[in-house]
Amino acid sequence: MPNSPKKLIPGSAGITDQEMMSLIALPLPELERAARIPFRLVPDRAAIIEEFAQAILSEIREHNRKGEPTRLILPVGPIAQYRRVVDLSNSEKISWRNVHTFNMDEFLDWQGRPVPTDHPLSFEGYMRREVFGRLDPQIRIPDSQAHFPHPFRIDEISEAIRSVGGIDACYGGIGYHGHVAFNEPPMSRWHRVSIEELRQSKTRVLSLGDDSILVQSIHCSGGCSAAIPPMAITLGFADILASRKIRLYCAAGDRHRAIFRIAVAGAVTTDFPATLVQGHPDALVVTDAATAAPIRVGLV
Repeated sequence: MPNSPKKLIPGSAGITDQEMMSLIALPLPELERAARIPFRLVPDRAAIIEEFAQAILSEIREHNRKGEPTRLILPVGPIAQYRRVVDLSNSEKISWRNVHTFNMDEFLDWQGRPVPTDHPLSFEGYMRREVFGRLDPQIRIPDSQAHFPHPFRIDEISEAIRSVGGIDACYGGIGYHGHVAFNEPPMSRWHRVSIEELRQSKTRVLSLGDDSILVQSIHCSGGCSAAIPPMAITLGFADILASRKIRLYCAAGDRHRAIFRIAVAGAVTTDFPATLVQGHPDALVVTDAATAAPIRVGLV
């Protein structure tokens, strides 16, 4: 790259544009050496989804074998892994009777109320209908052990996590701007959230960033941003980082190429919250070789 002043990316205090351009072009062997979160490459998106499903099931099998509860933070997005999870649970009779699940987040309407569970974008509705409801009755998770964040009982889910002894494994994706759950970059012209404050963040209600609404609309509503609820409730990083194991999956193709590199090897910054996972004692990012490849900027 030609020499140029090190100006900050708009809204960023953690990485300059020059550093960003160097990072996205870094050859894969150098990225592996620079990585601050270990990552594993698999052949393609189908392999990512299979690995995601098998990771959840392995966690449950192991705790069942020991006669211990399994305590999981789970996402809605990606969702493709859940069909495989349900099918294998039913065929192999993998019991969820001693599993406790904690959903990462949920959409809220413009007044901060939860979307109804029959809304097509309801995370709780999806989990209850397409995951828990499709498990055979004899292995199905009890309703009282499936937890979802609620804006009017905001600390309830964290208290439930503590009551069962903490989280064994947190699973999730990484958003376009680095959000994990809906921990959006806390950008404001009036107030700055420090890295340590974001690390200690609790379950909270927030307005979604423009980029999150745009990406969700492309993925879920044919580009119609009006169909995307504008607010959300999310678990904070305090609960996520306290998990004994964190597994993140980059399965969204081209739109994950830059954030994958930032998350695993960029400077820790609140402007890309996934970077806060760096330093966790048992974290791993799984993606495919195409997503991990260096980025060439140019017209197509």
